Amino acid sequence: MAKYEKRLEAHKLRKSGLSIIAIAKELNVAKSSVSLWCRDLELTKKQRERLRQNSIQAGHRGRMIGALKNKQKRIDEQEHYRRLGKKEIGELSNRDLTIIAASLFWAEGAKTGSRFTFINSDPDMILCMYRFVTEVLKIEKSRILVTIQINKIHESRIHKVLGFWSSLLGLPRSQFGKPYYVNVPPKKKYNNHETYYGIARLRVNNGASLQYKLLGYISALKS
Repeated sequence: MAKYEKRLEAHKLRKSGLSIIAIAKELNVAKSSVSLWCRDLELTKKQRERLRQNSIQAGHRGRMIGALKNKQKRIDEQEHYRRLGKKEIGELSNRDLTIIAASLFWAEGAKTGSRFTFINSDPDMILCMYRFVTEVLKIEKSRILVTIQINKIHESRIHKVLGFWSSLLGLPRSQFGKPYYVNVPPKKKYNNHETYYGIARLRVNNGASLQYKLLGYISALKS
């Protein structure tokens, strides 16, 4: 296409609402050339509005593409460190699990009252403590009692909530106490309503000695 023809085509594309950059790419010419060709071009009000809308849409597409690239970059980086973490941590020994459980109890366990109680809403933390108690310390599962604390707005789905914890821990419903409902309306609506399972209180009957054992571990960590 000759230079004169490209200039006419540039005028046509400009009137259709394309930006200077888009026209330059379309015609494979310098942006400065397109800018010069279209400098004195008079656009109608409708053409100017179309150009403005196209510019807004192009900017939005650019932001969306950038956001998707950044999101994928974060996902790839997170996956890299998950694999690296699994490689560096390796298999956990009973000693490792003891240190983990002591640290968790240090943060979320009952330090007073001469009873073993561990409280958290994170199922993985509850499961970790449960496995430590039953597999490392060899506490009979029949001594474990779980109570769920949850807002009253979840009362209609409490069977699903109890079923989740029962399945996670492999404990029968008979070892679950009566749910404790928090009768305070939430200030905002959460998106995880159907996947929220409340706060679990993991208690071991006659667990004073077990509590003292964990407090002893914590004392060792402190020193």
